[in-house]
Amino acid sequence: MRIGTLKLSYAADEALFDTRVQWIWLGLLTLALALFPFVAGPYWIYMACLVAINVASATGLNILTGYTGLVSLGQAAFMGVGAYTVAVLETRVGTPFVINLLLAGGLTAAVGVVFGIPSLRVKGLYLAIATIAASMILHFLFAHWELTGGTRGLSMPPANLFGIALDQPQKLYWLIIPVTALMVLGAANLFRTRVGRAFIAIRDRDISAEVLGIPLLQTKLTSFALSSFYAGVAGGMWAYFFRVVTPESFPLINSIFYLAAIIVGGMGTILGGILGATFMTLVPEFLKLVVGWLTPWVPDALSLLAPIRTIVFGALIVGFLIFEPQGLAEIWQRIRRFFHLWPFRT
Repeated sequence: MRIGTLKLSYAADEALFDTRVQWIWLGLLTLALALFPFVAGPYWIYMACLVAINVASATGLNILTGYTGLVSLGQAAFMGVGAYTVAVLETRVGTPFVINLLLAGGLTAAVGVVFGIPSLRVKGLYLAIATIAASMILHFLFAHWELTGGTRGLSMPPANLFGIALDQPQKLYWLIIPVTALMVLGAANLFRTRVGRAFIAIRDRDISAEVLGIPLLQTKLTSFALSSFYAGVAGGMWAYFFRVVTPESFPLINSIFYLAAIIVGGMGTILGGILGATFMTLVPEFLKLVVGWLTPWVPDALSLLAPIRTIVFGALIVGFLIFEPQGLAEIWQRIRRFFHLWPFRT
């Protein structure tokens, strides 16, 4: 427990950043993110953008699964809805990218509400199966609907800002990072409101929450809508980043990836979504490095990368559920508590 954080008002007790040290760290992080593209190489800027997209989507899934207790394996498919929305708007309408991202999030939220209706009657494994069914339906539409380009998918022009084409990761960095930061900040503030606390009440005990006057269906659908909105915006940023959207871009394994991210990072914490998405994004890069080292001795090592990646994801999920259910966020909190008490720790 920190020393010297006495709150003198309700507003101070409710503040998201309640100490001067936290504000200093926030300022340093903002400065580091602003300076990063000037000192990092193209590869690391590319990875930073990819991490930010995954953080945005994992944060959305954390709202649904970590805070509301509704398991979903359709996050990648919802990202696909957002990506296709942006691609269609860019190629056929030509609206600004900010409007495209908002419309992508709004349409995906509506789709999420439709597929969230079964959450009133089913939960746990059965809800996960229902979201898998939703994922299969959406993938069928992606592959067979003329508007989405069928199996060929859609190619789209780059985002445009004041006549500047954001066609490189170095330029897209200034779009993706601020949008993700706003989404994470919004999620952190959400759980200081009545709606966010209703999510947590449903997660802890839905029957008791209903007795206390929380409307279950409305609140669960709101959680689905918010989670899907995050997925839609993340999918829209993904579309601008890669500029080619196909049905194969959002397979079921990607939904497992995001579920693994919040489990490894820590469900029910904003920091958990950030740490988990970052860690899980870097794991495949580490596996590529290991496979590259093994190639001289194992000629077909590259063909083993995809199954090894799936096995590693599964092993990480099981390992963290058994040995550290609260994820990387709890490990970080333990490190912080150690230094808060040092040198008085016995």
